[in-house]
Amino acid sequence: QVQLAESGGGLVQPGGSLRLSCAASGIIFSIYDMGWYRQAPGKQRELVAFITSGGSTNYADSVKGRFTISRDNAKNTVYLQMNSLKFEDTAVYSCNAEYYGLGGKKDYWGQGTQVTVSS
Repeated sequence: QVQLAESGGGLVQPGGSLRLSCAASGIIFSIYDMGWYRQAPGKQRELVAFITSGGSTNYADSVKGRFTISRDNAKNTVYLQMNSLKFEDTAVYSCNAEYYGLGGKKDYWGQGTQVTVSS
């Protein structure tokens, strides 16, 4: 059974920092590309940051220079370090594991963790 378990969300003031974690089980974590997505109330889900199995990263323009995605294959965990948080970063953040193999695409999602930026 595949599980992606996010943690680290919470309430933070503008300018503050949070580190999200997503622990994976039931998959060969090292071969999966991992992404952090977010969905704010009334808005579509958007990609925040992405890290390939090889370690290449990509970020949404809105978070470049503030957020950093990383992975620890030994711990089957992907992280999202969020600095200089803004009100507009408030959303439910979910992690995604994606793999394209001979059998097609495998795609898994976590339940999400709430991040609220408020003074």
